Order: sequence, then C-alpha cells, then structure tokens
Amino acid sequence: MTTLELHEKYVLGTYGRFPVSFTHGSGTELWDESGKRYLDFGSGIAVCSLGHAPPVMQQALAEQSANLIHCSNLYQIRAQAELAQWISDVAMERAGKTFFSNSGAEANDGLIKLARKRSFDRHGPNTEKVNIVTCQKSFHGRTLGGIAATGQEKVKIGFDPLLPGFIHVPFNDCDALRAAVDESTAAILLEPVQGEGGIHVATPEFLQTVDQLRNEYDCLILFDEVQCGFGRTGDWCAWRSILRDSEFAVEPDGVSWAKGMGGGFPIGAFWVADEYASHLGPGTHGSTYGGSPLASTVALQVLQSIAADRLCSSVVGKETLIRKTLLDLSLPLITEVRGLGLLLGVAFDLEHAGGLYDPEATVPLSIQIVAECLNEGLLVVPAGPDVVRIIPPLNVSEALLEEGLTIMQKVLTRFCAS
Repeated sequence: MTTLELHEKYVLGTYGRFPVSFTHGSGTELWDESGKRYLDFGSGIAVCSLGHAPPVMQQALAEQSANLIHCSNLYQIRAQAELAQWISDVAMERAGKTFFSNSGAEANDGLIKLARKRSFDRHGPNTEKVNIVTCQKSFHGRTLGGIAATGQEKVKIGFDPLLPGFIHVPFNDCDALRAAVDESTAAILLEPVQGEGGIHVATPEFLQTVDQLRNEYDCLILFDEVQCGFGRTGDWCAWRSILRDSEFAVEPDGVSWAKGMGGGFPIGAFWVADEYASHLGPGTHGSTYGGSPLASTVALQVLQSIAADRLCSSVVGKETLIRKTLLDLSLPLITEVRGLGLLLGVAFDLEHAGGLYDPEATVPLSIQIVAECLNEGLLVVPAGPDVVRIIPPLNVSEALLEEGLTIMQKVLTRFCAS
C-alpha cells in the first residue's frame, strides 16, 4: 500500500493532510518518498526550533535513552528539576515552579485548573470567582477545556456541553476587556501573539490594561506562549518582545509552553509564580509521561543550544529580511506582513486574487497558496482563510531564507489578478 492508502484505511481522518510523506530531514530541508527536496518554513508548526535532526538533539536522545527513558513522577527526576530551574532562572528571570506535560493543550488545561483552584482556596467551594476571560480568534488546544477557552466557534461545533465559565472579548479591545472583567473573574488568559487565529500581536496598551485589571479585581494573568514562546519572537518570552520599547512592563502569574520547547520531541509545561504555586499540591494535577527523564533532557539541551548559539538575537534580523523582501514585491494581493520575529503572517486581499486562485474551490485562498508552495518545494502553514504563516527554524540560514522567499514570490505572483 502507498502511504496515502495506509492513512485512508487505518488512520482516523481528523486532519486535512497534503499529499506528501517525508522520509528524512536536515536543518531547514526535508525530502519526501520520491526524493524531492523541500524547504521547511513551517517547522512542524513552530516546533522544530533547531530544524530537523539537529546534532544536539541526536546526542541527547542517544545518551539519555541509553540510561533512563521513563520513570514515574512518584520519584525525583533530576533532569526535570534542572529544566524547571532553567525556565525560572533564564526564561522567566523570576521565582516560580513548573509542571511538565506532553502538549500545549495539557499545559493550558493546567493553567485553567490553577485559576479555578486559587479561587476555591481563597473563597471557598461556593465561590462565584470562576470566570476566565479569553480573546476572540484565540486558540488554546483541542481538549474540552482548550476548546471552551478558545475564541473560535468552529472548534466547538459538536462538543456541547462545553466547560462553562469562559468569556471571549475582541483581541486588543481595551474597552471590551474592561467591560468583561469583574469580581467573578478568576483569570485573563491570552496569547501574546495569536497563532492559529491569523498572527495577531497584542498591543502594549492591551497588556497594560490586563495588568491594571489584575490589580483592580485580584485575578490572574495567564499567557499562552505555546506557539510564540522560547525564542520564536526574538526573546524567550513573546510578551517581552512586545514590550521591548514600551515604558512599562507586565509580568504574568502563569505561562504555558510546548511546541518549540522540545525541538520536535513531545513536551509541554506551565510555569506558576511562587506566590501561587501552593494551590496545586499533591493530588491536584498529574501526568504519567510529563517531564520524563528523556523529554526533560532533550528539552533542556534544545533551550541551552538556542542560548549558546545566540539564536534569539538573530531572529530580528531575519524578520526584517522577510518583511522587506515580501513588501518590496509591491503585490496588491499582500495587504500586510504581521507578527513578530519568525512567527509571521502574510495577509491577503481576496479582491486582488486571480491567476491560479479558484474562487469556486472548497478550500480557501490560504490553503490554495500553501498547496502551490508545496508543489514548488516550500512548506508554509495556513492561519485562517486569508493568512499564510512563515515560521522557519530559528537557525535558518540567510541563503535558505532568500531561496524560500524567491519561491514565495513566484507563487504569489501566480495568484495575483492580472
């Protein structure tokens, strides 16, 4: 059987997959079953921070798997503790404690539980301080808790009754946020850079409003950095990238991560500020596989490699190259290039779509563009019907960036109205 036939017969059809199967990769390059080469500007959806098969991960996987792959969280795991120390000391630069999971959705569920448990501990079992305010166009995972938190109706269809207590407000609308937060609010949960919702960046003013409301209503600030964290925006923390040139700072009470944290090896985590860590004691949360010796060792090596190679400082220059190259094309199809660092979205205007664009197709413009880029040997990722994400590995070379952007220019020109 072909790979396509195997999938159709045995794999649950929960994904809309493109007709290609990869066999191996190196850095920013991938090869499929026919031997065709591709440039990966999707990084497994912001996962492969160091590209494919990086030597540092190969070494960590080989050495640790020869010693200890898994042991229960009934016991002390040194690699897990060292990774947690690195997160507090280097990424957060603040005292706190970390829980390790296997995915971003699990990490976000943990933050939701933290907010609810804090209210229970402070106000008793009948507390009404249980609501969590999130943003429209957000994405917080595919668990029932994650889709309840997500501000997109399409992910909720067919899964009622949803977990109650979530209020969605327009992203970057300070007035709407103020109107939604009150004494019943346990937390405000948001992505500093929305990924699946179309690559929207929180404004400094919006983050400042979140900070003010925390002080007014004694609620938690929870940041979902599953896609935008750990170097993707040019800083360990995306909210710091946003506030880099601002006159004020915001520090969250909890943060979730996954994706680029393990460079492709499954791991997720959420960090809790020290003053709230006691709300999640023994028996309140758990994970069989979370923070295993193997996952923790690999993740720590990935993060230390990003630091040692100073990849965060190189991200801004690569962002500038991408923005300038695409905007200099002066294609009316492109309305803007938005985002931060190497989490960028190219937004399109349907009124200027033509050429290869098929308005009668069952898939939106973004997927049609992604499919044509795939045909030309470039992987990019859709983010809604009119946005394509560019999220290459943090260590992508300038030469490969330019090669990939040349392919994008060719493809986008084909989709412009004549």
